[in-house]
Amino acid sequence: MYPDFKKQDGLVPAIVTDATTKEVLMLAYMNQESYEKTLATDETWFYSRSRKGLWHKGETSGHVQRVVGIKIDCDNDTLLIEVEQTGAACHTGEKSCFYRTIK
Repeated sequence: MYPDFKKQDGLVPAIVTDATTKEVLMLAYMNQESYEKTLATDETWFYSRSRKGLWHKGETSGHVQRVVGIKIDCDNDTLLIEVEQTGAACHTGEKSCFYRTIK
């Protein structure tokens, strides 16, 4: 199964969860190159929309994500990536990017 990168200008959302707790850690985007690097290295790679380039999660912080499994949705345009997280997933230092409650 291969993501359909043509649907959304070459990017697909990637929802990253903790493989053990199932907690949602973050949402990022992948292009074809970052997807293939993720498959090849078993660590997450994303496409940074702000930097307009590849981003290896944990490259500077050391908070890498080891890929345990990857699932794809029924439309082939969203990925669910289960990881073993080293350190914090969020750039703020929080375990998850979803640490703020609205309601």
